[in-house]
Amino acid sequence: MKKRIVKRLLLTGLVFVSFAFVLGACQPTEQKSKPSALQMAIGKPVTRGSTLVFPKDHGIHAEQGIEWWYLTANLQSDTGETFGVQWTLFRTLMPSEIESKWWDNNLYFAHFAMQHKQAHVAFERFSRAGQAKVTSSPFNAVIDDWQLSSINDDFLPLSLTAAHENYQIALSLSDSPITLHGVNGYSQKNQSGHASYYFSYPFLKVKGSLTFAGSTYKVTGNAWYDREWSASLLDKNQLGWDWFSLVDSQSTKKGLMLFCIRGNGHSYDYCSGTHIASNGEATEISKESIKLSVVETVILDNRDYPSKWQVELPNTPAIFIQSITKDSRNQLTIPYWEGRVKATGGFNGKGYAEITGY
Repeated sequence: MKKRIVKRLLLTGLVFVSFAFVLGACQPTEQKSKPSALQMAIGKPVTRGSTLVFPKDHGIHAEQGIEWWYLTANLQSDTGETFGVQWTLFRTLMPSEIESKWWDNNLYFAHFAMQHKQAHVAFERFSRAGQAKVTSSPFNAVIDDWQLSSINDDFLPLSLTAAHENYQIALSLSDSPITLHGVNGYSQKNQSGHASYYFSYPFLKVKGSLTFAGSTYKVTGNAWYDREWSASLLDKNQLGWDWFSLVDSQSTKKGLMLFCIRGNGHSYDYCSGTHIASNGEATEISKESIKLSVVETVILDNRDYPSKWQVELPNTPAIFIQSITKDSRNQLTIPYWEGRVKATGGFNGKGYAEITGY
């Protein structure tokens, strides 16, 4: 009995320590000499030339140490109110000598966030094996009672449910092509060669209901679903990234994904991007042809966060991306900024931005 109690305490401590360690890349960094988990190799690097296979690649990639199932949505109620939703399940490899049915050498954690006007709320859960589960066919990604899962045997349509006190979502997501970023899904992240496998369903049609601060609405809109796995995304001299997913506001869908890593001086070290056609076909944007700059900032708790960016791409008028909810920080165990944006100029539409390391 005593041995089991000690083991349980050690395991619980490991989960808490690992959780804080893994998310370290997302927190504002003052001690720049200390590397974060995303600046280290965890597991086996992905290799160029692998062919994605479905439905297998909807599931876990146990050899890679960093993996997520990630969804953002811009929604509108039948009364004209607008909302944003984020739901993400993370898996990270944490090898140990602990032997338990509750520990499979992986830490799982999930984030659920909503925003309306200038209000933003975010919640988190984390777990060991048993509380969290991912299956590839039929697809199911679940942590406790938060769940993203296929409704039928095929991957689409999906059902998303999550709730925390007076905030709740029950959404169905359907009818999007798949997009493979980079070279057939192999997405290089920086000049050192760190890479991931990365695919998206960018044009998901959403319908369902949500409850925000106790008030319930019927909603429709667009969602963007991302899948990514890797061993490492950052070098030790890089702080974080600015990521954007944009969908145009016209009847014929097109999308734009941009991902720029920032160095210690907050300059953008390396960018990648994808033009997405209405059928999901991807056109890679070369790193040399992407120029991202911050136009306006907002001060939140004595820190500057971007609130408006300018993007320059070849043969395209300048694109301006502006945050909608200015304080979109997920103030969780480790904070980062995740919120709705709108784009004007060379691309007109809405989407989401994730900015880390500020």
